[in-house]
Amino acid sequence: MSEHRNWTREELILAINLYCRTPFGKIHNRNPEVIKLAAAINRTASAISYKLANFASIDPSLPRKGASNFSKLDQEVWNEFFNDWEKLAYESERLREKLDKTYLVNRNEREFPEGKVKEGIVKLRINQAFFRQTILATYNFKCCITAISIPELLVASHIVPWAKDEKHRMNPCNGLCLNALHDRAFDLGMITLSNDYRIIISSYLENKCTYESERNYFLKFKNQRIALPDRFLPDKKFLAYHRENIFKQKTRLSVESENTVS
Repeated sequence: MSEHRNWTREELILAINLYCRTPFGKIHNRNPEVIKLAAAINRTASAISYKLANFASIDPSLPRKGASNFSKLDQEVWNEFFNDWEKLAYESERLREKLDKTYLVNRNEREFPEGKVKEGIVKLRINQAFFRQTILATYNFKCCITAISIPELLVASHIVPWAKDEKHRMNPCNGLCLNALHDRAFDLGMITLSNDYRIIISSYLENKCTYESERNYFLKFKNQRIALPDRFLPDKKFLAYHRENIFKQKTRLSVESENTVS
């Protein structure tokens, strides 16, 4: 394998894609995904893992630094990716699909209508799949509140809702790994997080927790700190938005009900 040729932009985009989808402790050259990408672009697994370590040294979300021997192009492509998650996530997944015909995010593309509608749906599904994989990998495939680790029960939850901030809908610093029930509670504003990543329970939810199972599942986590990710720490400005715009001491539904009764 040739290791003396320069890295191309497409190769670096694929490497960043892998960096995002891989738990931080698994960016070594024995990881099957690292080996797979190395074979696909005619490089060694060591070269891939070293490049991932270089990206770790660039990553501002990472509290500890990796190798620092990154190139100017490394930095440029990193900035391109992280300044436009929507575009580069999609491009990187399509490049990944070209390299590996067994990898298909959308196996039912034929079901979609032709034209721009189909293109939009395909892009949406591909980006959602990438966001989910990135968030779950960042949190080591565990709910950050309960530590549930059954993948089918985990959700890549947006802090600022998908529809409210197009620029940051793919930003992993706008994501949390939650189990399905806590994801629902978070979306409804029944729970939120403080700037020091502690769980805040709404008074509405506290009053609703009448059974022991409900208290154990919600109230016992009150004021506890979530398990923080290895990188892509939740951005405090996104948390502030959630507290100010989503979190309710009483849910909108309960307020509307009270107004109707009165």
